Amino acid sequence: MRGKIVKGIAGFYYVAVAESGIYECRAKGIFRKLGKKPLVGDDVEIEITHEQDREGSLTEILPRKNEMIRPAAANVDQALVYFAAREPDPNYLLLDRFLLAMETKGIPCGICFNKTDLASAELLAELRERYENCGCRLFFVSVKQQEGLAGLEQYLSGKTTILAGPSGSGKSSLTNALQSGVRMETGEISRKLARGRHTTRHAELIPLRDGAFLMDTPGFSLLSNEGLPKEDLERYFAEFAPELGRCRFAGCAHMEEPDCAVKQAVSAGRIHPGRYANYRYLYEELKEQEKRRY
Repeated sequence: MRGKIVKGIAGFYYVAVAESGIYECRAKGIFRKLGKKPLVGDDVEIEITHEQDREGSLTEILPRKNEMIRPAAANVDQALVYFAAREPDPNYLLLDRFLLAMETKGIPCGICFNKTDLASAELLAELRERYENCGCRLFFVSVKQQEGLAGLEQYLSGKTTILAGPSGSGKSSLTNALQSGVRMETGEISRKLARGRHTTRHAELIPLRDGAFLMDTPGFSLLSNEGLPKEDLERYFAEFAPELGRCRFAGCAHMEEPDCAVKQAVSAGRIHPGRYANYRYLYEELKEQEKRRY
């Protein structure tokens, strides 16, 4: 029987099988011998050991499309960086850190602003202007008012998507709104966990409609960009791309150098000044990290 690992804790793996539900599985010892650890997101083969108790044995890990270390996960298609437009107001530096973390790992990314019902038209226009050229798809929704969800569902459909964002943005409300009518009862895993055997929170896949999964990542540890060369930072700000190679000096850092095409683009309104300010902050941060290493 084929399924997907949606959660893994303390040697137990919870495998979602289409049309059947979630099975609690142990991995066969062969994986330990091979040094291969099952990951959340893995497509796997399982053998049922106790159908009534929904228990099984994990017998094979199918080939992975990709693999991540933090959070430990496999077969990730894309990411959704999820912030509230208001209450709380967006922390733009944190948002740009999320984008950088995804970009450096080659994960396509969308940005969603929730609580549009609380935001003025001017604020929404500012958010759009700030990120419209950053290379990410933009979504504006009000989960409370059930507005804007159709386009978001289309983006998520059939994909495994990392959901990343701060507390208070409404991530739980979003996942609840997208789960109605799901045939695989996600509550099954909660009932098994309620036995008291597992309490630590880890990355977890939440089944949605149309074969989609959201990956909830408590404490999201992808935010460390330790080791990223500061010279590479410019590559992860998509709106800089048309200006690169046009600066007066080769190897321009777009900081204090004269005749910098990126700074000229900021002055001309082609690059949002807030995005450029965060670039400067992150560049200095990477510079300090390099000093500490050497």
